[in-house]
Amino acid sequence: MSTKLTSRQLEVLTMIKNTIEQTGIPPTRVEIAAALGFRSPNAAEDHIKALTRKGAITVTPGSSRGIKLNHETIAEYFPHVTTPTDHNTSTIDGASHHALSPTLQSPSSLGATSVHASTSHSTLTQVAKSVSRRTSEVTQQITNNIRDLRLSLPVVGRVAAGIPINAIEQHETTLQLDPALFASTPDYLLRVKGESMKDVGILDGDLLAVKKTTSVRNGQIVIARIEDDVTVKRFHRQGNVITLFPENADFKPIIVDNSQHFEIEGIAVGLIRPDTMWH
Repeated sequence: MSTKLTSRQLEVLTMIKNTIEQTGIPPTRVEIAAALGFRSPNAAEDHIKALTRKGAITVTPGSSRGIKLNHETIAEYFPHVTTPTDHNTSTIDGASHHALSPTLQSPSSLGATSVHASTSHSTLTQVAKSVSRRTSEVTQQITNNIRDLRLSLPVVGRVAAGIPINAIEQHETTLQLDPALFASTPDYLLRVKGESMKDVGILDGDLLAVKKTTSVRNGQIVIARIEDDVTVKRFHRQGNVITLFPENADFKPIIVDNSQHFEIEGIAVGLIRPDTMWH
């Protein structure tokens, strides 16, 4: 990493780092502005752009919390902080984030106008204390918001990604999840059995997030009931003919017989896998 950071840029970087440590997610521009006393989120955005240019962070376009600290940033600008390993990484709102330890502890405001990657520990400590005092209320509010917004989603059974299976409808457990992980708010989770949808990343053992609806469009991935069996497939209707397509060349499409009881139970809006989230 190259260059120097201004005092303000180091404050913003420290605020981002501290917020991730304390809440598990990066701050928004509005939260950065509120914590550091900027007149508008635009000022925070300017500093974020500068930090991005200097290689301190990366930003996911279109994501309010899409800020990621570069591992090299922690090592060079915060040499006394241990960098996280990949297995501690998770994703919220499109942003990878880490629980960093230990948090810098420290004292008042900055005197320097620019700070190099080899900044002394005492200067970093001053920045951290100054920023920590101003960000405590903001990070607490973020924590409260996360708690309030969590979804409680029941795991209610299993669904076939293969030959339709008899649905086992029972409440296995409940997961607390961030709604930002899903394309639309789901109502429940189903455990996937089989590999017929593997080409779109739906694998055996995954938890499929389902939004209840009977209204679907061609091309959507649906949870369909045929008689007493339930399956997940891609939906297509042409005239009176309904075909359920797999996403695996080893499986054949299912053409629904008009004499069979058929109904749509919902659409897939996300997927949960150990240590991985897709939406």
